[in-house]
Amino acid sequence: MEHRTVSIADQVFELLEKDILTGVYARGETLTELKLSEKMGVSRTPIREALRRLEQERLVVATSRGMRVVGLDLRDIEDIYEIRLRVEGLAARRAAERATQEQVQQLRQLLDMQEFFTAKDDSDNIIDADSRFHDMLYRLSGSLVLYDTLAPLHRKLIRYRKVSVRRSGRAEKSFAEHKAVFEAIEAHDADLAEKMILQHTQNAKCNIMSLEEK
Repeated sequence: MEHRTVSIADQVFELLEKDILTGVYARGETLTELKLSEKMGVSRTPIREALRRLEQERLVVATSRGMRVVGLDLRDIEDIYEIRLRVEGLAARRAAERATQEQVQQLRQLLDMQEFFTAKDDSDNIIDADSRFHDMLYRLSGSLVLYDTLAPLHRKLIRYRKVSVRRSGRAEKSFAEHKAVFEAIEAHDADLAEKMILQHTQNAKCNIMSLEEK
């Protein structure tokens, strides 16, 4: 899979998306082109394009005063996990079938990174390693459709994953689940890879939903 060139509008979009999903911009807050342009030091054109994309992602909604932050609610989280539970298994299956030895080694390096930061109880870097592992898994499927479906959904949950990983024992369990997925891919066992990633996704869902219900 080829990497696309990242434009200024892409960079603005990714930063704004992250800030919305991590709570830097609170639900209900209004974002305007002028203020964002001044804050980020770029022209209003890439800001306008990024806000349009955020609106398409349903993370903001247009109002007479600007774009109002919507973010995610409990129903959104449930829907994201429902989709992942139906699609992520296919990505893992494809990865097990198609991954080259070099790609398996790249996935191992990401797993090693996650293990290192888990041992150090470094939650921010654990989340980063987790994101990289899933991103690589989706890429190994060899399908742009699967990647473009799953990567944004996984990214949208970053705020909740950060809370989840700080829960006692969850980081260690997540690493163990990733290790099981990796070993299945390394063995090119498609059935097991699918089973292990769905088990991991279900466990992550249960953990996050239990936090939201409190």
